Parts: sequence; C-alpha cells; structure tokens
Amino acid sequence: MEVLSLLDNLKLNEAGHLQIGGVDSLQLAHEYQTPLIAYDVSYIKKEIASFKDAFVKAGVKYRIVYASKAFSAKAIYRLLQQEGVGCDVVSGGELYAAIKSGVDPEMIEFHGNNKTPAELEYAIKENIGCIVVDNFYEIELIEKICVSKNKIAHVVLRVAPGIEAETHKYISTGQSNSKFGFDLDSGQAQEALVQMLRSPWFEIRGVHCHIGSQIFSVAGFKMAAVKMVRLLWDWKEKYDFKAQILNLGGGFGIKYSENDHPIEPVEFVRAIIQTVQAEIKKYELTLPEIWVEPGRSLIGEAATTLYTTGSMKKVPDLCNFIAVDGGMGDNIRPALYGAKYAAFLATDPYAPTTQVATVVGKYCESGDVLVSDQELPEVKPGDILAMPATGAYGYSMASNYNRNGRPAVVFCEDGHAKLVLKRETYADMMNLEVD
Repeated sequence: MEVLSLLDNLKLNEAGHLQIGGVDSLQLAHEYQTPLIAYDVSYIKKEIASFKDAFVKAGVKYRIVYASKAFSAKAIYRLLQQEGVGCDVVSGGELYAAIKSGVDPEMIEFHGNNKTPAELEYAIKENIGCIVVDNFYEIELIEKICVSKNKIAHVVLRVAPGIEAETHKYISTGQSNSKFGFDLDSGQAQEALVQMLRSPWFEIRGVHCHIGSQIFSVAGFKMAAVKMVRLLWDWKEKYDFKAQILNLGGGFGIKYSENDHPIEPVEFVRAIIQTVQAEIKKYELTLPEIWVEPGRSLIGEAATTLYTTGSMKKVPDLCNFIAVDGGMGDNIRPALYGAKYAAFLATDPYAPTTQVATVVGKYCESGDVLVSDQELPEVKPGDILAMPATGAYGYSMASNYNRNGRPAVVFCEDGHAKLVLKRETYADMMNLEVD
C-alpha cells in the first residue's frame, strides 16, 4: 500500500524521512520524545484559504467558525484569530481558553445540549457573538440570567432538521431523535422561536443545524439547506422573522485511510452556497450571512502522531502485533467507534512490506488498537512509526488512563518546530490531588 498517497501534505526530505512542516520527523521524535502530535501549520492555512475563496468567489457574506472540540489550545486559537476565523465552543473550559487566547468575543459562538447556569453567565458576561440555544430549559436559564444582569442575549436557534447523514451513529446529529436542537417536524422549533420572540431578553440572530460528522456526500447538506431556507420563509410569513445568520454546521469528511474517498471540503461549501442562493431566490428572501463550522476538515489532516515501537508479538499463521508507546490514551477514536487509520515507518515510508500487522498501544485493554491488519515492513524496537490524520479529536479526547501522561504537541512551519503543549509528567498528573 502506498501510504503517502493517502495525504498530499506528507513529504519526504533528502534522507528519505517523513518531514512535517519542513521538519524531519526523526528530529522531532528525538527532541520532543514520543508520543508526539506534530502539526503542519501551512496545511491549516491552506485549508482556511480554500474555504474563504469559495465564499468570496460566490460574493456572499459568510463566517468560518472553527469547531473547537476538534483541538482546543492557545496555539490554534491564536492562529485562527490571525486568519480571521471564528470559533465555536461547547463548554466553559473551551470558552475560557478561547478568551484567554485573545479571540474576539464577537467571533465566538457557544454550543451544547446542557450548558450550565455558570457557563451561560460567563458567556453573557463576556458578550460573545451568540449562544446557540439548544432546548427549552436553556431558554429559561438564559432569560433568568439576562433579567438579573439586565443584558440582552444574542442567540441562534438550533434546529434538528430530521436529516440522517451517512455516518457513524455516534456522530450523526441531524436526525429528529438527536439529543441536539429543537425538532423541526414536531413543531418544537417553532414553539421555541415563539417563546423567544415574546421575550425582550433575546436578540435572535438566526438559525443553525448540524447533520453529523465525517460526511462524504453533499446530498445531506443540500437537503438541510433546502429545509432550512423553507423554514426561514415560513417563519417570515408567520412571524415576520428575518434571519441575519444561516449556519449549516460542519462535518466535512477527511481521508484517514485508503478506504476513505472524501471530496474536497470546499466542494461542500460550494454546494451549500449554491443551494442556499437558489432557495432564497425561489422564496424571494434576503440572503442571510452563511456560516459553516469546519473542525476536522481544517486540522485533521494537518497532524501526524509519531510513536516509538516497543514489544512485538508474532503468533504463526494467526497474528502479528507491534506495540507503541501511546495508544488509546492519545487516540481513543479506533476503540470508541472503530475509526480506521494507517501507519508507516517515518524513516522510510516506501519500505517494502513483509508482514500484515496490527499496531497496538500500551494500555491495559485488549481494545487498545490503533491500526488493524495493515501491510508493514519489518519493524524493530525503537523505530519511529508515523500515523497521519490525527489532528482532530486525538489530543482533545486524550486521557490519563493507566496514569499515562498526555503527549506533547508541536506546530511545524517552514522548517521550524515550536512546542505548543508540553508533555504531561507524572507530577502534573498529581497536581489536583489533596493530601
């Protein structure tokens, strides 16, 4: 298998080693140790530019809103701020990190199906761009806080449009029985709108939907766009509600392995824009600002995790295991919902394959598998194994299971590496304990 064909941003240097952002991967492993998550910053910038270009060429007002849950850290927030990209947060912790990183509060939106009173108070205090209202309980909470603070909340109403995306059930979010948003087909969304229109404490800026994640087809997004514009027409006719924002979410799929065949993220954007424009013209509405929420598609393919190999187990005619110094603690996705990845030797990605092996981690779980049954060359203890496309949901879902520290993270660009998250030490993991 030609692993390098998986991702265009993977390159080799003159020594034949994998390089990330112009930095030799072996140098990175030596300097920062492993496991190590290394981002190619130029890849992120390129993806942002392609999203912007699609909107600019269409001549529409827009906002790109990064989904923080993919990876939340000062370094990524500061990069996004420099590139003019907003962010969505789903907890007080992500909101705090974004604010402390210097993100303009107006460029922040707050998602979540069970925001706490304290989190909502914090968001309203910081005057963030909008709270994405998810349920009736939240309407009550926001109104109480606004009354007590004598402040108006800027909100967007999240709708579950009744569209099931072709993705794993754990990351499908647009169906009517989703835990997220007001169901459209049962009339709950309309009831929520009426409640907030009657209250002087809400400025309703628009509507939002999200149909799922790791999606490979534009069909679901086009269906969602048609349904949401129809909704805007209906609400304008009934309530004279004019949306400033139409947010159609994210979930654009990326390539993790040779079995994935995604389209370019910009193709999703073009399909969304064209569908919205056509439907808006059909209903003679004013075109709202179109928002999208890429997370994985901005940073997923930008990062590669480097591991050091350790023990090997070979059972003749049955299985080969190659163990590395990380695993489910730094990438839970394979164990959580069977996500597929690839791996190769950082020293020689094109080395001839001689075995079919399963790459496993060091955690005390049989399910701690990173890559299953892949063709690999001979591997010896101490080799550096590279696993691409780990930029999204790796570090952000990392844990200290078995008292293993979370990995370090570096940003690489133009041949230079910068440490942006230190490796977690044994002492770090004891910091919150009380004697």
